[in-house]
Amino acid sequence: MASRDNAGVEITPEVLLKAYACGIFPMAESADDHALYWIEPEQRGIIALDRFHVPARLARTVRSDRFTVAVNRDFDAVIAGCAAPKPERGRTWINDRIRKLYRKLHERGHCHSIEVYEDDELVGGLYGVSLARAFFGESMFHRARDASKVALVHLVARLRAGGFALLDTQFVTDHLKTFGASEIPRRQYHRELEAALVGQADFAALPLDRPVPGVDALRHAVSG
Repeated sequence: MASRDNAGVEITPEVLLKAYACGIFPMAESADDHALYWIEPEQRGIIALDRFHVPARLARTVRSDRFTVAVNRDFDAVIAGCAAPKPERGRTWINDRIRKLYRKLHERGHCHSIEVYEDDELVGGLYGVSLARAFFGESMFHRARDASKVALVHLVARLRAGGFALLDTQFVTDHLKTFGASEIPRRQYHRELEAALVGQADFAALPLDRPVPGVDALRHAVSG
């Protein structure tokens, strides 16, 4: 289900957080379209944090610390990477309104980025919104193999360490299925969201000012 927002109507960070609390989120048709559409899928993608799966080859990559992973170091570069056209997707849903709005959320501590570096070059990352004990993944990108996957492992480690209850992926892709992502009906999603909006999680439960070693990220991310 989607409804169109007039391009001239201002959406504030406060309005956006209320929308997430109601189970809806904004997208644009393309980078050139200034209008936003409020989206509420019939089937919602989630990753159950207690059933997160890391494939063996990826686990070796994470453990090797081939990449350096940072948090909130360069939010603008991450959202720009997510907005860049890809071979399999010629256009992006991230327009200027989206960039400005989520930058304001970031400044208020409700939107976070995970950056993945190789030899000091940003090669992947993701960003999303945190609210109470829920985290809403927005987008990810990679310029090196496995970079976005490593970012997701580090995100889940942080969410589990911080007491989060819900990781919303909005939709499910084949890429996310390898980690255990699944679709649930809207009604079930609202029940899980309602429970996750009670209490407060800590996105900074793992250090924000220094990289978390891959072996520690795996330990926090995976049950057992």
